[in-house]
Amino acid sequence: MTILAVTGHMDLTDTSVPLVRAALDDLMREVADGALVGVSCIAAGSDSLFAEAVLDAGGSLVAVIPSRDYRETKVKATHAAQFDRLLAAATEVVVMDHATAGREAYEAANSELLRRADRLVAVWNGMPPGTKGGGTADVVEEARALGLPVEVVWPAGAERRTG
Repeated sequence: MTILAVTGHMDLTDTSVPLVRAALDDLMREVADGALVGVSCIAAGSDSLFAEAVLDAGGSLVAVIPSRDYRETKVKATHAAQFDRLLAAATEVVVMDHATAGREAYEAANSELLRRADRLVAVWNGMPPGTKGGGTADVVEEARALGLPVEVVWPAGAERRTG
């Protein structure tokens, strides 16, 4: 069994979405030689694209939700239907023991992702961590510090929204 966790940018441009999805589909074909499990917080952008790719490859999904209020306070209307569909498709849902979404809840969710994974898939442009903490680069650093293999997915032409 292969257990992949994901971290990645939420703010992919519209033209980047199909590029990233195709790269994730290719990766799933490479690793899906047996049972495949994907672990994701199913946030907008990379997390949800990864979850869809896992499910489409015949894998199972573990959804890690950062807090009890996450759906109500952090899932935007534009992402709600996809979030709900992926949550319903998950074979396991883990809700972190945080009442409200925020930095501590996100860091706990990221640690749970890494704890469960054999390998981290990072949909990441390779830029260093920002000042807020808890972002994609921070999760990559944490995974590498734990000795967890990291597979960076950033296809040619992929970009983040600016502004």
